[in-house]
Amino acid sequence: MTAPHDILTQQRDGRVATPECNMPLPVEADGTIRVSFADKEVIFTQHDISITGACELRPSVDESISRAKITTFLLNYNNVVIISPNPMQHFVDFASQFVWVEAAGGIAVDGEGRVVMIRRNERWDLPKGHRECGEDFETCAMREAEEETGVKIKHIGRLLTTTLHCYNLYGKWEMKYTAWYAMDAESCDLTPQSEEGIVQAEWVKAEDVANRIKNSFSTIKKVFAAFYDK
Repeated sequence: MTAPHDILTQQRDGRVATPECNMPLPVEADGTIRVSFADKEVIFTQHDISITGACELRPSVDESISRAKITTFLLNYNNVVIISPNPMQHFVDFASQFVWVEAAGGIAVDGEGRVVMIRRNERWDLPKGHRECGEDFETCAMREAEEETGVKIKHIGRLLTTTLHCYNLYGKWEMKYTAWYAMDAESCDLTPQSEEGIVQAEWVKAEDVANRIKNSFSTIKKVFAAFYDK
């Protein structure tokens, strides 16, 4: 686990640098960065974005973005849009106020085109978990998929996307950076890892995915969008 202050203040070109890896941040083509807070979102952008009922902030170049201020706004707004001439700079400042956590997961697909999904906290989700010290993201993604579902991973494929998700855990604010991969898997019986709060692990046909993810977090929808946009 590495603090973003140590990583991102040196990486304003849109990449995360650690001793083990050099991974891309989820920066969109126009420079926009989205950070999820459960079903809500903080958006760093150079552009006016039309979102009904969103809270808009226009900080000066040198103005700090307070975590406490943003999380207070999120109590009343689903979206906080930070319009800045340098969104990366303001994102870096914001991220430095969180404990940085790294994770990996992905979409495991078998020869019939079915994908592995899990159900946790009453939502359909994808297997993922924290990266261990010295472990690369690809190995982490495969290990977590196998541990959480019992699936057998044959091969790890392309990096689909990366996401940022913030949450308060026992009074400590964390920002989780997750790398998501496509993985080839063997068809086999699945076993949900109950100690991780997973109540179901299922093979889902491609035509059923859209219905399953209706109530999923936006990060999971983003991963599937990248997977099917081959």
